[in-house]
Amino acid sequence: MSPRNPTLFFITLVSALAPIGTLQAQQCMAVQSAATVATLVELYTSEGCDSCPPTDRWLSEARRARPDVIAAAFHVDYWDRLGWKDRFASPAYTARQAQSVGSSGARFAYTPQLIVNGRDWRGSTLPPASTQTASVSLRLQRGAGDQVSVELHRLPDAPAQVQLWWAAVEDGHQSEVKAGENRGVVLKHDAVVRDYARLAAASGDQQLTLKLPAMGEGGRKRTLVVVATDAATGKVLQAVQLGC
Repeated sequence: MSPRNPTLFFITLVSALAPIGTLQAQQCMAVQSAATVATLVELYTSEGCDSCPPTDRWLSEARRARPDVIAAAFHVDYWDRLGWKDRFASPAYTARQAQSVGSSGARFAYTPQLIVNGRDWRGSTLPPASTQTASVSLRLQRGAGDQVSVELHRLPDAPAQVQLWWAAVEDGHQSEVKAGENRGVVLKHDAVVRDYARLAAASGDQQLTLKLPAMGEGGRKRTLVVVATDAATGKVLQAVQLGC
């Protein structure tokens, strides 16, 4: 048998892989929400809170174990007064947590707090993936440059008004805490919210364009999380994320 022509083999291999690469690019460019409601986990945490690091680690592990989980870790700023300023904290995230009191079932704001699909969650394990049919669909698509289009379509059981919120999150952050309750501890964070906005409620389908770079601090991949809620009750109707 004559030896295989290495040049011909290389061309054949590239030709075989091209459709796969094209498919991966298409999947990266556009994401459509599932038929059932996603599992959305919001964490309210702080680098100044000594009971928060275990829950930070729990969230990272839960995401690895459950690919269906969409996570957003909001760092609140009310612990900053104890001597360590959390650089990821924002008054907007503190205000968001305060606004969730009542609708989430929590009686007050606290850290670490987990909210799963809009409800205060104090279990040690997440509930199983939802089988509830979604009443809205979400589609995200990255266009040229930093442009990301967001489309919301109402389905037959959608509530009267739907409100969208979005968050840009980053993984792999680390802080060496030098003061406060976690002094001397190196903290690691995933799903850290670096930008956030809540949009006005609307009664029809929605289309908007966000300006969001694909890369964040230090070249970290920045993931866009978009969530649709019932404007009257705060109930999570659907969530989706775009990681490219």
